[in-house]
Order: sequence, then structure tokens, then C-alpha cells
Amino acid sequence: LNWVPNMEVAIAAVQDSGALCEATVCYTGDVLDPKRDKYTLEYYVNLAKELEKRGAHLLAIKDMAGLCKPFAAGRLAKALHDEVGLPIHFHTHDTSGAALASCLEAARNGASIVDAAMAPFAGLTSQPNLNAIVEATRNTELDTTLNPEPLRQLTHYWAAVREHYSPFECGMKAPDADLYLHEMPGGQFTNLLEQARALGLADRWEDVCRTYAEVNELLGDIVKVTPTSKAVGDLALLLVTNEMKASELLESNRELAFPESVIDLLSGRMGQPPGGFPPQVVTRVVRNQTLINGRPGATLAPADTEKAMTEVTSIVGREATSREISSWLLYSRVFQEFAEHRATYGDVAVLPTPAFLEGPKQGEELFVDIEPGKTLVIRLLTVGEPHADGTRTVFFELNGQPRSVSVIDRTLEGSVQQRPKADVGNPRDIGAPMPGLIVTVAVKPGDAVKKGDKLLSLEAMKMETTVYAEQDGTLCEVLVSPGTPVEAGELIARYADK
Repeated sequence: LNWVPNMEVAIAAVQDSGALCEATVCYTGDVLDPKRDKYTLEYYVNLAKELEKRGAHLLAIKDMAGLCKPFAAGRLAKALHDEVGLPIHFHTHDTSGAALASCLEAARNGASIVDAAMAPFAGLTSQPNLNAIVEATRNTELDTTLNPEPLRQLTHYWAAVREHYSPFECGMKAPDADLYLHEMPGGQFTNLLEQARALGLADRWEDVCRTYAEVNELLGDIVKVTPTSKAVGDLALLLVTNEMKASELLESNRELAFPESVIDLLSGRMGQPPGGFPPQVVTRVVRNQTLINGRPGATLAPADTEKAMTEVTSIVGREATSREISSWLLYSRVFQEFAEHRATYGDVAVLPTPAFLEGPKQGEELFVDIEPGKTLVIRLLTVGEPHADGTRTVFFELNGQPRSVSVIDRTLEGSVQQRPKADVGNPRDIGAPMPGLIVTVAVKPGDAVKKGDKLLSLEAMKMETTVYAEQDGTLCEVLVSPGTPVEAGELIARYADK
């Protein structure tokens, strides 16, 4: 959000450690467009001066969407270079296809650093092509002096590596100038597309993009970088799923299960944008939750590292490392899942990539380095017939010795519990607002609830949504538990007759 109070603590901590402090200005809007008067050249220069006063050593322009057009990049870099006494670092994304030109213009007008990606990973929602920048600036005053031969060797290596991950490609085939309409960050574009597919909205991607832009305007035209961009995307998906336009949100009295990210944003838990959030939107979304007007981190209790050490040591079965403790404090549920996976399967990072993603072929030998000087040679012999419990016996050799292991075959057809759909005309029925996985359930049959009480939360592709009671009453059925997969509209709970 470019909110300086959010950055002050981190800047001070870096200074106290004696490290190099690079402060960041996130770019949005268009400094060339006189109609867009919220994020002007003057705004960015004044913000940069504030960060310089607080002791930053370098200044980054972080254009996470790739909105900074070439001539805008040149004008912005020149203004910052002339008026702020800090080296400038320009970072952008190539979604529109114009990022290489933006990098060259930024460098030509005073930027000392520009970010680029190796050719196999460059372009589209990534950074512009490093190999191309090296050649484009050769024999000029911007010559990088990088040797092209090692770059070529690295390019061939990474091109082969990327092939292994081709099944996970999002399907974006070409640059997309619609970026200047929706202003979606490069790192979010592919994630949101996958979220839309998971929610059954793949054929409505154009609607999602348009609604994303409308939501941004509804929120007051904010800087969209994680986590604020996630809130914009989550609300856009919610509206498209519920067949609503952003403009209808304030006019409608319809109860919506707003995603946690949207509530966090509008309640001030991510900081404050220039001019604040529109009060009507805050009132509509936040309900009865407390608003935070100051720095959100100041409201947190101090971390109990000793307690965390005890908890993490118990989870991992040995003395916890500082990294594990930090992970637990920041993302306790994710770390718990990670630790359980590691306890079950070990460190799968040591497996060769093709074997991990696709599985070994019959007769194939794998060489797995589990620690320096210790290599396991694994050879797959055969896979047995399926058992009644959904497993198969896998026969293999480990360092020449025959072994077998029982493995769950997830491709076998299993029985899936079908839940009835909630009757939208029956006020007793509570339906799932979207497909996903139940994360928490805060109620049980027989509980009396009031309108606005939390019932449960569910998650789909990193989007967590809380379902609140839409009326006072007593619950007679709660049909889900943590870990239950649900589809949109499925009956998840029911009120008793009044």
C-alpha cells in the first residue's frame, strides 16, 4: 500500500543489524495520464524522499503488474534520480510485452539496476529476457559486460529443466495488453486463473478480469501487491461466482460470505492506502469487527519464542531450528501440514525431478543423494494388482536388495459421499458459498447462534472464506467437518424449525 508506517519497523531493524536497506515504492496507475491524479510523479517522488529520510540505502521501484510503460519508466526514473539521492532499482513484469523497453528506458534515465530473467523463464508474467537485454545494450553506454557464452549454457540447462514442469504451465501463450485494464500483478495472474478454473469459472475469465478492475475501483484504486492483490482477486471471484457486479455490492442487502483476505484489507490489518478506504465499502464488508487505524503490527502480542520452540520440537520430534520456529509463528497450519508430510515421506527434495513428478518407469534406476557421500540406488521392478483397501504393492530394489512397500493408488475409483444441495428457497438450509475444503467448524448441532456468528471456514486455492449465520436460530445439523471437500451450493448445515 506504500504506507510508510508499515515499512518503518523493518527499515529500523535492517539498520540495527548493519545490513543494506533497500526500501520499495510499489508502482500503480500511470504517471503519463493526467486523468489519473492519485498516483502522480509528485506522489512517487515525495514517497521516495520519506523513505530516504528514514535511512534507506537503495530505492526499488516495484512494478509488480508491469504497468510502468516505457516512457513512464523513463520519466519516473529520471525524476527519482534527480530529486532523491539513492541508487534506483527497477523491477517489472512482462505481461504486456513492453517490459524490456521499460527496463531500457529506466536504465537510460538513471536506474542503476534492472531485474531480468534467464530466457527460458522470461516474458509473459515473468521478467523481461536477460539474454536480450545483454545483447540490446552491448557496445553502448549501458553495456552490462556480461559474457554471453555462460548465459547460453545456462539457457540450455534451464530450458531442459522447464520441460519437467510443463504440466503446471497456466496456458498463457502470448503477451496481453488487457493488463492495462485489470492491472493484475504478474505473480497473481496465473494463480487467479487456476483459482477460477478450480471454481468452475475458466470460461468466464474475461468476466473475472473485468470484475477485478471494478473491485479495484470500488476499493478506491489501491496498490495491488501481495497481500492486497489477493484480496482484490478473492472479492472478484466471489462476485462472479454469485453473479454480481462490483457496483451492485453496495446496493444489495444480500448476505455474502466475504473472504478473510477482503475483511483483513478493509479492517486495516494490511495498513492504509492514500486517502483511506471508502467508508461505505468498509461498513458493508467488515460487519462488527474492530477497525485498525494504526500500524497493524503494533496490535500483535509479542511472539512467545520459548513456547514456539517447545511446540515445534514436539511436532518435528527433535530440537527445532530457528527457521522452523519462524515458519510456525508465521504459518502454523501450513507448517503443521509440511511437518506431517516430512514425517510420512521424508525429504522428497532429494528425489530427481522426473521421478518425483511422474514416478519411475519399470526397470529404471534412480540415484538419490540423501546426504554427502551417501547415495541410494533404487530400481523399480513391478507394481502389483490393486487390493481391496485401495493400495498396491510396489516391488523394487534398494542398493541391490529386494524390497516392497504398500502404496495408496489414488487413481482407483472410491466411494464419494454425495451431499444434497441446499434449497435456496428454504431459509433453514445453509449452503457452501463456493467449492473448497472445510478448514474449521465453529459450531455443532444444538448450538444457538445469532446473526453474524461464525459458523465455519473453507478454503479453495488459497482463498479462505468464513461462513456466518444469516439469522438467529438453533442448528439441528452440521454436515461437514475439517477436511471435508464441498461443492458450491451443497448443504453444509441446517437450522431447526422455529
